[in-house]
Amino acid sequence: MTKYLRILGALAWTLVATTPTHAQGSNAAMNIVLVHGAWADGSGWQRIHDILRAKGHRVSIVQNPLTSLADDVAAVNRVLARQDGPALLVGHSYGGAVISEAGGAANVAGLVYVAAFVPDAGESVASLTEGGAPPPLQPSADGFLFFDPNIFAQAFAPDLPAAQGAFLAAAQIPPAGVAFGTPISKPAWKTRRSFYVLATDDRVIPPAAQERMAARANAVVTRVKGSHAVYMSQPEAVADAIDAAARAISGK
Repeated sequence: MTKYLRILGALAWTLVATTPTHAQGSNAAMNIVLVHGAWADGSGWQRIHDILRAKGHRVSIVQNPLTSLADDVAAVNRVLARQDGPALLVGHSYGGAVISEAGGAANVAGLVYVAAFVPDAGESVASLTEGGAPPPLQPSADGFLFFDPNIFAQAFAPDLPAAQGAFLAAAQIPPAGVAFGTPISKPAWKTRRSFYVLATDDRVIPPAAQERMAARANAVVTRVKGSHAVYMSQPEAVADAIDAAARAISGK
């Protein structure tokens, strides 16, 4: 067994030593942690992951269990604990609530909200959506919330190819209703520099609501013409906004 461990160790060292680095933007390289929202998983960040790595950043992607806000915050904290140095937390949609709660970790240098909820203390995703049009959700018997697959694509991702929208509807990961109903305790945006990528054609979180949440967080706003799935439909623009946030925080 020891022999095999030595071989694996040598192989790992060889891979590290021979993996090419990305020079572009390396002076502003930063740890960037991407946090997905409801009805999605981390694979939706693939294009942004690739673009940010090409700019020299170190990118990690959290896989939220979506079973409760506490469970999702714990998933983020596990990834944050693995970072070597300051990290920029990026959250989409419900992921904005997650990074607001998790962003108080000592190594979090800033927050980027992408078409995301920005709850204040005592607020939840559910409370932020009160008074709006009833969301097209289909609760399961055990309290998980499915997004009506018949309108998923036109509501969540109308600017993606139809086949991709249909696949996302079929592959959706429903969040537990309790995750939406749990209030934030200490919103990190009150103590961390914040940035907001506002999706101007969003049909899930109205752009006007995004404007209000970004303003009260004193966030630097980048407006991108895109749907709620703007991080998938406009990855270059969103990645550029994240890169700009990293540069602003690092001072480079």
